[in-house]
Amino acid sequence: MTHVHHSAIHVQDVDTSMRFYRDGLGLQVLMDHEFDGDWRTLFGATADRLRSVFLGDPAAPDAGIVELVAFEDDTGVPGGTSASGPPEHGFFLLSFFADVDATVDRLAGLGFDAPARRIRVPGPGGDVEMATVHDPDGVLVELVGA
Repeated sequence: MTHVHHSAIHVQDVDTSMRFYRDGLGLQVLMDHEFDGDWRTLFGATADRLRSVFLGDPAAPDAGIVELVAFEDDTGVPGGTSASGPPEHGFFLLSFFADVDATVDRLAGLGFDAPARRIRVPGPGGDVEMATVHDPDGVLVELVGA
């Protein structure tokens, strides 16, 4: 059976992105390693060395992993998404279950994307609070209340 192992984000600054995903969203570092390989052939990159940081929940390994990727020459791969305007076709967002209020407050305290866009939607067990923020590289991140 095919299933998603991880989703990767090409980041401009690993430390800033770690603050967002680790310190802001509460993910834990599962792996932080540098790899040499033919990334030019596989990804269309302009470097043969990349840093890969896997973030997730070690207690729930099948809950999904976010990978932060940084190429040695900092130019990386072509493509990407827009941090503003309507969604582009292709990759849309990363979605997380979270305590929306606490997570938005924590991210704002770290200087990220305040204020967040917030709504409440009817759900089978009552209203569900939702919010969206952008990570440091413009990736749309959705927070869904329990």
